[in-house]
Amino acid sequence: MESGKNYVYGVFDQEEALLSAVQKVRESDVKIDECYTPYPVHGLDDALGYKRSRISVAAFMFGLTGTILAFTMMIYMMGIDWPMIIGGKDHIAIPSFVPVGFEVTVLLAAFGMVGTFFVISNLKPYGKPKTFDIRSTDDKHIMAIDLANNKKSVAELNEILKSSGASEVNEKKF
Repeated sequence: MESGKNYVYGVFDQEEALLSAVQKVRESDVKIDECYTPYPVHGLDDALGYKRSRISVAAFMFGLTGTILAFTMMIYMMGIDWPMIIGGKDHIAIPSFVPVGFEVTVLLAAFGMVGTFFVISNLKPYGKPKTFDIRSTDDKHIMAIDLANNKKSVAELNEILKSSGASEVNEKKF
């Protein structure tokens, strides 16, 4: 979220109420910025119209990088830089490199996915999270609407959220 933005947000008590409200609000031609829930809500990403995440592509690329790095490192060390015959095997014995290659693949894929998730989610160890309502970490569900992205007034948005089942509607500026 950028600073200086104005939001209207609705607080919902039940996940079913939030899911039905998302449908009603989107039918009213209102663009929902985000929904915040204390636990994953099945079907919410489909209701919001989100596309499938591409983090699996990033995981594959990080894993491929790990595999290439591991095999390049082992072939260089055991075949070019310091060739040694261990157990009567050749200098470059690819089958004996597989376990180490697998481990480095998994290691880089895991670290890469965690780093990618932190970058995408804008999570910083020194940052203070911007929350609409602290109860969204306990038992409430929040639907946030950015006023800059919608043509409706605050009063109209309040009415739409109230008629959709929100227990309360508030405004917040970041």
